[in-house]
Amino acid sequence: MAHFAELDTFYNVVRVVVVGDSDTADENGVEQEKLGKKFLHDMLGGTWIQTSFNTRCGQHQLGGTPFRKNYAGKGYTYDQTRDAFIPLQPYPSWLLDEDTCRWNAPVPYPDDGKMYNWDEDTTSWVIVE
Repeated sequence: MAHFAELDTFYNVVRVVVVGDSDTADENGVEQEKLGKKFLHDMLGGTWIQTSFNTRCGQHQLGGTPFRKNYAGKGYTYDQTRDAFIPLQPYPSWLLDEDTCRWNAPVPYPDDGKMYNWDEDTTSWVIVE
């Protein structure tokens, strides 16, 4: 099984679908992204790019090779330069980590076992009471 993200004209992810092995494998049984893209384009139209269900923050969760930094989700953006799927920026003050292509608060989350919410007005973590 392979996962593919449909992109709009601004490279935003519209949806993610699963494609069966028989629709992505070449004559030797090797998965080929171009075959999955063609299968989806012929069936549904649109622009498609493969994503890895097991890739998060630039790490493959099962020890394999990471693929496009993050598993795509609706609303993510595909960055061609980084060859990465990037989630929406949660707050204007948060910064993109180039290694993981995930957003980080400008202040690290407190490591004291308590729960916090981000307050964008003060750009700080506020304890949940």
